[in-house]
Order: sequence, then structure tokens, then C-alpha cells
Amino acid sequence: MARRTVSILGATGSIGTSTLDLIERDLETFEVVALTAQRDVAGLAAAARRTRARLAVIGEEALLPDLSAALAGTGVEAAGGAGAIIDAAALGADWTMAAIVGSAGLRPVMAALERGRTVALANKESLVSAGALMTRAARASGATLLPVDSEHNAIFQCFAPEAPEKIRKIILTASGGPFRAASRAEMASATPEQAVRHPNWSMGAKISIDSATLMNKGLELIEAHHLFPVGADRFEVLVHPQSVVHSMVEYVDGSVLAQLGTPDMRTPIGHTLAWPARMATPAPRLDLAAIGRLDFEAPDYDRFPALGLAQAALAAGGARPAVLNAANEVAVAAFLERRVGFLDIAAVVAEVLERYDPPAPASLDDVFAIDSAARTRAAEVMERLVT
Repeated sequence: MARRTVSILGATGSIGTSTLDLIERDLETFEVVALTAQRDVAGLAAAARRTRARLAVIGEEALLPDLSAALAGTGVEAAGGAGAIIDAAALGADWTMAAIVGSAGLRPVMAALERGRTVALANKESLVSAGALMTRAARASGATLLPVDSEHNAIFQCFAPEAPEKIRKIILTASGGPFRAASRAEMASATPEQAVRHPNWSMGAKISIDSATLMNKGLELIEAHHLFPVGADRFEVLVHPQSVVHSMVEYVDGSVLAQLGTPDMRTPIGHTLAWPARMATPAPRLDLAAIGRLDFEAPDYDRFPALGLAQAALAAGGARPAVLNAANEVAVAAFLERRVGFLDIAAVVAEVLERYDPPAPASLDDVFAIDSAARTRAAEVMERLVT
């Protein structure tokens, strides 16, 4: 590959560290422009030193003195605050990993897209809450938007963009999470420790809870709708406990193309990092003989109502996905803090969707206003639950 400049927004999270693992194996090919993190000063400073990054940005501005001290004498510039993260995203690296979790990633993603380069997207909220705005910005600037989620990356590898009308349906696979075979009674008493214990993937706490409720798969359906223009009615979810088939594309002639691999995020990250070429990654090789079998089953909407809520939000469009996402973030955070139960997560989201139906957003400011109002309503719903 030709030498390329790279930035990582969210460098100390699970996606960021996996990206760093690949980049640090070949620092002759990849030149690091900027690394960002929200609060992990030590992790950010260590990564900036190892990669000889030009710039390191800490989102919590009060921690900037600590970052500056940690980078003293290294030649790495230090900056702090949300605005500095947006500025870092706009530096115009050839390739930018957008891995900031939550709505905090919206403005940095937009800034990267507006520069017209390649953005590897791991921030779900960007497309869920502001998909039309993000894809419009990418078209306007000529930016290339590459999906990092294993499911969307799998679809990308199987999708024929020149003939979307020849695609009958797109099938996203879901592991089913840690409660795939659990009863609702068992889920009602589930602890955060049990819910984050994903059977196949190593992920952050928030996305692990979303996987346990299947909300993660619902959010991915909304993302896929913006990434692959085949119509909202041509997406479906199939539970696949082994997490070997990452997603499938079925064509009108009956052919079904699937992308397979071991559950290691360095595979889809490496695909976007090298695209349109390919690069070697240290991900374990797939041994189908050792796996022995691949199982599939339909999702259970009674036990996992979050998936149905997301599908309904996708079908309704407008601001519904943004409301869904914001309410879910608040409910998941409350569950992780043991303020609500596991089954309350979907119940909170459902009630917020029932009570709040704003017009479709026309700008990022609209998205943030919708997000804020939905969070307020979610907090009100939870207050009733715990009193």
C-alpha cells in the first residue's frame, strides 16, 4: 500500500485499540496525524508516544494539563476540549477512524466527512440519529464512507453497488448475546456483569448491553438502511450463535453471498484501513472443520422487544431513530449504574417513543435538540420506575 496518513477518534476504546494494534505493526505505511480520547490520559499519551502522533486531544478539557505533562519532550502536540476533537477530525487525514461512542461523535464525524477523505465509521449514532445528514455530507464532499461494524463490513464486501435492484434482501446476523436462551424471568434479574459477558466478542460496556437486548442489531438495521440503498423492507435479522457468518446478501437469482471470519474486529478494521487493497491481520484464521456446525434461528421479539422497537423506528423514519437512540443510551447507562432492571431498558425506550414524536431533523443542531429532549423524557420515565 502507498503510505497514508491516519487519525483515530476514540483511540483508547475497544475499536481504537484494535486499530492501533494494526497501525503499530506497520508504522512505515501509516503516519498518525491525530489521536483522541475522552478521559484516558495515560492510554492516550502512551499511544501517541508509540505511534509518534502529531497531535493528541483529550475531550475532558480539565485533563489537558495532565496530558501536556505526560507528553512533555515528545514533540507530540496536546490539546483539549470538544472543539479540539472536532478540529482534529477536520485535519484531513487520508483515513479517519470514527470510533467515539455516543452522540459526542456526531460533530467530529461530520467534520471528517466534510474534508472529503475516507472515514471508517464505527460510531453507530452518526447514522442512526443523523443518517440522512451524514450521507448527504459525504456525497457533497466526495468522502468515502466505509463501515467498520462487522455486519456492515460484511455486507459491503458482498454488496453490488452498481445493481442494487438485483438484491432481494440483506440479512444481518446476531449472536443472540448472553441471554439468547434465557427466560424473561432470568433476564428480569440479570446484573450488569452478566449482561456485558458477550459469548463471542470483546466490546465496551454500552455496546455489550445493546447486544444483550438486541438493540444493537436494531441500530445496525438503521445504519444499514443508510449505507445500502435497497429499501427498509429488504433487511432482516437472523440469529447466528457462532458469529462466524457476519452478514449475507441475497440476490434475485437465489444466490446468497456471505462473509465469514473469526469474531475479531481487527478483520473489518483492517479491511477499511487497507481498502481498496487488503492487508494481513493477526486475527485467528477461520477453521470451519474445528467449528463443525453453523446454526441459525429467527429472533424472539417477545423476549427481545428492543429489536422490534428499532425496526418500527426505521420504518417510521424522520426523527424516530434519533429518539430511539437517545432514550436507549439513557436507559443503558441507568442499568449499568443499577438504577433500573435489564427489562426496563426496552420499556423506557418504548414509552419515550410513544410520548415524543418530533419533526425530522434538518441539521445537526436539530439532531442535538431531539437527542436532548428524548433524554429528558427518558429520565422522567425512569424516575417513575424507581419511585
